[in-house]
Amino acid sequence: MLGFNRWHPFEVLAVILCIAGISWLALAYFIPARPSTIAIAMSFKGSSYERFALGYRETLSRSHLTLNLHPTDGPLDNLRLIKDQSSGVDVALLFGGLTNSEQSPGLISLGRIAFAPIWIFYRGTETLERLTQLKGKRIAVPAATRVVLEQILAAHGVNSDNTTMSPLASPAAAKAFKDGEVDVFVLIIELNAPLVQALLRDPTVRLMSVTQAEALARVYPFLTRLVLPQGVIDFERNIPTNDVSLIADTQAVLVRKNLHPELIYLLAQALSEEHGRAGIFQRAGDFPTVTDPEFPVAQDALDFYKNGPSFLDRYLPFWMTSYAKRTIAVLLTVIAIVLPVFSYAPKLYLWFVRDKMSKLYRRLRIVDKALLTELTAAGVQSLQTDLDNIDRAASIVPMRNSDLFFDLRTHIDRTRAHLAARLIEARSQTARVA
Repeated sequence: MLGFNRWHPFEVLAVILCIAGISWLALAYFIPARPSTIAIAMSFKGSSYERFALGYRETLSRSHLTLNLHPTDGPLDNLRLIKDQSSGVDVALLFGGLTNSEQSPGLISLGRIAFAPIWIFYRGTETLERLTQLKGKRIAVPAATRVVLEQILAAHGVNSDNTTMSPLASPAAAKAFKDGEVDVFVLIIELNAPLVQALLRDPTVRLMSVTQAEALARVYPFLTRLVLPQGVIDFERNIPTNDVSLIADTQAVLVRKNLHPELIYLLAQALSEEHGRAGIFQRAGDFPTVTDPEFPVAQDALDFYKNGPSFLDRYLPFWMTSYAKRTIAVLLTVIAIVLPVFSYAPKLYLWFVRDKMSKLYRRLRIVDKALLTELTAAGVQSLQTDLDNIDRAASIVPMRNSDLFFDLRTHIDRTRAHLAARLIEARSQTARVA
């Protein structure tokens, strides 16, 4: 039976350390460590998006991740930056309806984070309750709101041919509305925004209750029907005086598909802390959502929303869990490599030795067959040279203490004895002839 030299413990340790080092380098190349800084395109200062981003930054700082805030002119600018690979922006806050996975295939979603009601304020005695009634009006609508609203208004026959739509920024639009320069003021903004609160409390301003809100939500998947309950703004003054049916957009957080998985996990955690609370329009835990009508949701974000923090994250700070996960990955890789190596290496080694021995035996059989023929002294000496070559080749075959080696040596010695006898015989015959 074939015997093996026992490996020295230091040799085993050296092999394991080498494999661990190679595995670590491979992980560093294929699964690089997460960056320590990322940037988010928010909006102008004082906006709800800035407040969201500040909340994210505070949460992420606890995991030693710096979130740089990138002020912009609004959601349209955010979209432009997140699609530009050279912009340095990794995350963007957007309205639904601005883009989708077909138009922006390089982006994925972290879920929807909040409702963004579409407020349609107007003055006058006429009650407006259908978007068709906006035809012929002078409407102030900020640029980002207009992109979302145009397709909805067009379905109601309202367009630039029959209606004046002024693309004013919110402050300028509010002033134009107050001065009577426009009839309708449309904006997408959160309920708690000071501008919305002021308009809701202004007795000269009316809020449109959209009777077709449910139908619009069925046709346009990024829209939702909301109800602003009677009295919810001011119980004493009963504002609003009736339930108001609103159409609402939803706000999304988009990232690039190649964003590091750990960053997605941390961002999902920050979104949950910032948006998971209850509000006028949502219950606790409604946001962030695990679905997005326009983009696929990142798998790491889904895992966090559905399962919460991982086992390691519950007991270790994130900076430590990051190293722990990589260490575990290295150990699993080492085990996956070392076990097969130690299992199959002896078999491969044995095959190599047997293959080498088989080749030597074939050469030895050629010599044996030649011994059965008539040979001269020169012929015998030639065979002796071949046998010496075989002997030298056998001496460098590994595992010379194996049964295979001893069998081969025995066969070589026996053949050498036969060659010596044949050489004596050949020389005798030569002498008699002479």
